[in-house]
Amino acid sequence: MKPLIIGNWKCNPSTLAEAKEIFNLIKNGIKNIKNVEVVICPPFTYLTELKSDSDLKMGAQDCFWEDSGPFTGEISIKMLKNLGCRFVIVGHSERRCHFKENDLLINKKIKSVLENGLKPIFCVGEVKEQKNKREFSTVIKTQIEKGLKKVPAGRVNEVILAYEPVWAIGSGRPCKPVQVQVTNLFIRKIISRLYNRNLAEKIPVLYGGSVNRENALNYLKESGMKGLLIGGASLKPEEFIGIVKDASHL
Repeated sequence: MKPLIIGNWKCNPSTLAEAKEIFNLIKNGIKNIKNVEVVICPPFTYLTELKSDSDLKMGAQDCFWEDSGPFTGEISIKMLKNLGCRFVIVGHSERRCHFKENDLLINKKIKSVLENGLKPIFCVGEVKEQKNKREFSTVIKTQIEKGLKKVPAGRVNEVILAYEPVWAIGSGRPCKPVQVQVTNLFIRKIISRLYNRNLAEKIPVLYGGSVNRENALNYLKESGMKGLLIGGASLKPEEFIGIVKDASHL
């Protein structure tokens, strides 16, 4: 499969004009690159304005699991699909931390995203305290098992898993590629046990956590990851374009 590079803009930028400028620079900068799949996940408010007529795909940073109803402030998957979204980030560490999203809620979102024909980018990862207590394997195993509960084998092949060691995000101390490789193998072992070996080998597993142009290619080459979930660097067009170009040479 092509390397999958996803830009998560989080709660940035502050104006539509800035969003359009960043988006158009990225779109034009990668327009001749065909062997890398690129997805941009801007804030909800910019999705309508940033619909792309290029190969650049759109994703959302979150979703609600019900189609409609009295849920003030929420955005349904049907709304996102209508806006041209094909991907939805689910279970990002910042949603787990700041908004107290648990595995049960994340499972509801994953199943709803799949039922609506979109692809969930399912994030898993441990915080610093869990890492220090050597709880890594238990945390990752629990998040995957509960997040994919009752997701049938026929649908799980549409799931994209993203490992983000929370302790590495914004720390300036990114996870070493060899550690990421171990995690990649561990995640596939869990999927193999829950489903089967064939699915475990095929499911895309991405890395996210202080990714920049200096380390991006190492993660792709040395860890066996199928792509990257990029935060801050995705708001810097020149750097993000550079990462995509580097990935295209694999």
